[in-house]
Amino acid sequence: MNFLSIFVLIPLLMLAGLWAARGIKAIRGVMVTGASALLIASVVLTFLYLGERSAGNTAEMLFRADTLWYAPLHISYSVGVDGISVAMLLLSAVIVFTGTFASWRLQPLTKEYFLWFTLLSMGVFGFFISVDLFTMFMFYEIALIPMYLLIGVWGSGRKEYAAMKLTLMLMGGSAFLLIGILGIYFGSGATTMNLLEIAQLHNIPFAQQCIWFPLTFLGFGVLGALFPFHTWSPDGHASAPTAVSMLHAGVLMKLGGYGCFRIAMYLMPEAANELSWIFLILTGISVVYGAFSACVQTDLKYINAYSSVSHCGLVLFAILMLNQTAATGAILQMLSHGLMTALFFALIGMIYGRTHTRDVRELAGLMKVMPFLSVCYVIAGLANLGLPGLSGFIAEMTIFVGAFQNASQFHRVLTIIACSSIVITAVYILRLVGKILYGTCTNKHHLELTDATWDERVAVICLIVCVAGLGMAPFWVSHMIGESVLPVVSQLIP
Repeated sequence: MNFLSIFVLIPLLMLAGLWAARGIKAIRGVMVTGASALLIASVVLTFLYLGERSAGNTAEMLFRADTLWYAPLHISYSVGVDGISVAMLLLSAVIVFTGTFASWRLQPLTKEYFLWFTLLSMGVFGFFISVDLFTMFMFYEIALIPMYLLIGVWGSGRKEYAAMKLTLMLMGGSAFLLIGILGIYFGSGATTMNLLEIAQLHNIPFAQQCIWFPLTFLGFGVLGALFPFHTWSPDGHASAPTAVSMLHAGVLMKLGGYGCFRIAMYLMPEAANELSWIFLILTGISVVYGAFSACVQTDLKYINAYSSVSHCGLVLFAILMLNQTAATGAILQMLSHGLMTALFFALIGMIYGRTHTRDVRELAGLMKVMPFLSVCYVIAGLANLGLPGLSGFIAEMTIFVGAFQNASQFHRVLTIIACSSIVITAVYILRLVGKILYGTCTNKHHLELTDATWDERVAVICLIVCVAGLGMAPFWVSHMIGESVLPVVSQLIP
């Protein structure tokens, strides 16, 4: 069996184990065992990949395997990874592991919750290892469908509305994406849906590229919170349970940026050069609009949700700059934002579970009653505003340095506008930290407030270590990503 198939096999075994489990201890045991196995497998894969590269293996994708599924449409179970895929698998494994501990005490219907959570995780892992267009789309849909029930059943607030809105908008994006994928397949005249082979043929007519590129980019862009199709994101985040928000913002939204880069940009480079300015404007709006919107929110989850719109906008913004430095920054931003936003949502869930409110106006003085969670919240905020030494700084600096490499005045003006989001982010983060952590605790439950439990500390400390590790030692990651970005970017340079 191909090593990469482990990332699909482990979730399948977890689903079987959860189905057979009786009692909360057995359910937790299955989840911890499976999540730990995924994390170990992702770490092992990282070392194997780095070892292959050090040994001089120059193949674009490593650990390849192909099994024909449906001959008439040349659909295969084709898997393979490069540095970008390995980084995304590692991120996904960390979020699934920490999300398991963040859901440790979830009630009711614990088994059913973890079944859907695991199915969502399987879709994410399958997507990142796939190199067949149809297989990628299949895992993409497997990752999206569980969100409806996870929010609609275990969510809070206007959960039914949020679940329906999220599902309908993402399914609408999927419709555009399916049309784009079929257009690529039939337009290329290929006898395969393997994206590497389609890219090598490079024979999609320019006129067809100009049709399929916007549809494909838009289809993935909806999941990446592309303006004006981002409105599902804040409502979905605000209503989702804690671990689902972590996985949704930390990993699921990254499928959008990954798909835009891996499929839309890679397979249709001429159309990307010709039409990128349209999406650059939309992503520039996402970056600034998301930051400004976060400033005026009073709900902790909405603040982080709009912050995610801004930071995910930076991912698409960097991809559209069509150069290696900016594209490397985009992948670093995916990693950084995935870790930061998962940390934020975990902490918000823990604070809400104790104070029974997410309204900033009803929170103050938390540093005195829950110092551990408060210090962690400060660290998350500093990472979000780009403090040197944490992951946000290296990712945003790489993006803006790469964006300024474009000699075009249009690109540089948009870059300056996008840079303003750094200042806006600092404003709402510092105001938020000052408001909820310091002063006198006014919450009506203040006498009952406690600090983090052991399972919450495991989740939070793991994420903080990753945020600090990426910020202080980014070079091995950026080198691994940069090598894998080059084959795509080389096709984009006119």
